Amino acid sequence: MPTVSNKGRMMPESPIRKLVPYAEEAKRKGVKVYHLNIGQPDISTPEVALDAIRNYNEAVVAYSHSAGIPSFREKLRGYYQKHGIEITADEIIVGAGASEAILFAMNSCLDTGDEIIIPEPFYANYNGFAINAGVVVKPIPSDISSGFALPPIGEFEKAITNKTKAVLICNPNNPTGYLYSKEELEMLRDIVKKYDLYLIADEVYREFCYDGMKHHSAMHLEGIEQNVILIDSVSKRYSACGIRIGFMISRNKEVMKTALKFAQARLSPPSFGQVAAEAAIDCTTMEYFDGVLNEYLARRDTVVKFINSMDGAYCPTPKGAFYVVARLPIDNSDRFCQWLLEEYDHNGETVMLAPATGFYSTKGKGTNEVRISYVLNVGDLEKAMKCLSEALQAYPGRKDKS
Repeated sequence: MPTVSNKGRMMPESPIRKLVPYAEEAKRKGVKVYHLNIGQPDISTPEVALDAIRNYNEAVVAYSHSAGIPSFREKLRGYYQKHGIEITADEIIVGAGASEAILFAMNSCLDTGDEIIIPEPFYANYNGFAINAGVVVKPIPSDISSGFALPPIGEFEKAITNKTKAVLICNPNNPTGYLYSKEELEMLRDIVKKYDLYLIADEVYREFCYDGMKHHSAMHLEGIEQNVILIDSVSKRYSACGIRIGFMISRNKEVMKTALKFAQARLSPPSFGQVAAEAAIDCTTMEYFDGVLNEYLARRDTVVKFINSMDGAYCPTPKGAFYVVARLPIDNSDRFCQWLLEEYDHNGETVMLAPATGFYSTKGKGTNEVRISYVLNVGDLEKAMKCLSEALQAYPGRKDKS
């Protein structure tokens, strides 16, 4: 019998999705599962985006340009201009979600065996993208005690070798919700400039910043204009994860010319997704985002308050995105998250979390941490947190501090 590839063996399971069979089995048994494992908001997708698909009247659903529909890219240019980012439509390539855009960036900027530095914990699929592209991840640890702030620049310098080609950050961060300050980004700029590295900045949560904090884009960093690659998406911005539309943006013409070849190889991004996303740009005002932000702020405060009231548990207060990484008094987060679905319920209810081990590249990290997505309404979050609190008392692998 033929064997699968080594690359396939190395590809990690998603910590966000690998427990789905256990959740499905719990539901078959009649247990209600609160899904806090995945960043799938319950906020309604803008009606104008859905209407654009319903009213699509072309006789043929044709391929678009490999870089995306020209009118859509032009509207995206206008969107970024409102955020102080001056680019042309030709400096945008539309992908099937930010996931494809990251793959385009990695394949365009790094060769097989090259290294990319990423502060950890980081979005779990970065590991998978790196394996797909033949790239080696060099993690730099951040810590829950600092709220997962940017690691010291000295740690980056220690990780740089002759194979280092890029630094990848997520800002605001998935999974921690940490929002990098202007000063932190400027420190990154200095090291990127010193070693002539690419800076790949995943900014898909740019709209979600709290407590009066402001998002600073890597595209605003002076002196490394040719080094920066921006990754963005409409999935979270418009609560439209399933339309699978994201972007790779750079002022580096050689990088974009190269990325377009990868885009051509997959023909084109999804047509209906682009139609919906283009319509959403026209309709979504600051009033729309203000309402969404207020809702997420209430959700964040609910989760943080409940977690920090649980004996032996802790999570910092994130300033962006809609995630927290919480430290729990447990022996093993993978075991605990499976136990919640397979063996536990509280009055017929349980909660699905993502074990934080999958958000680290360093083995052994995250064993007492979970990622929680506060994507449900406050009422459901309160029930889920009550369930989690009771579960921590019942869990046979509970680890209390002496």
